[in-house]
Amino acid sequence: MAWMYLVIASFGEIFGVASINVFLKKRNFFWLLILVLCFTFGFTFLGLAMREIPLGTAYAIWTGLGATGAVIMGIFFFKESASLLRIIFLTCIITGAVGLKMIG
Repeated sequence: MAWMYLVIASFGEIFGVASINVFLKKRNFFWLLILVLCFTFGFTFLGLAMREIPLGTAYAIWTGLGATGAVIMGIFFFKESASLLRIIFLTCIITGAVGLKMIG
């Protein structure tokens, strides 16, 4: 169940980062509240996951999934660049997170 908590926590980070992007464009209290709620959601589930998964592993996987999701969301919803170099580095993040899981 801890691994499921970790995946759920990464959605808090993904949507938190996306809400930062929207907040910076709209600058209103509603999007600030959404930003805080998303990160609170993510940190809550990260804490639940860390009851069983060691800190180093949980944090690396959480940030890897969150960064990957945020980049993908940025490309599809915020029309950010999808250059080959960016995709290569995104693949490195995913490979690193998967490799860490296989070692740990």
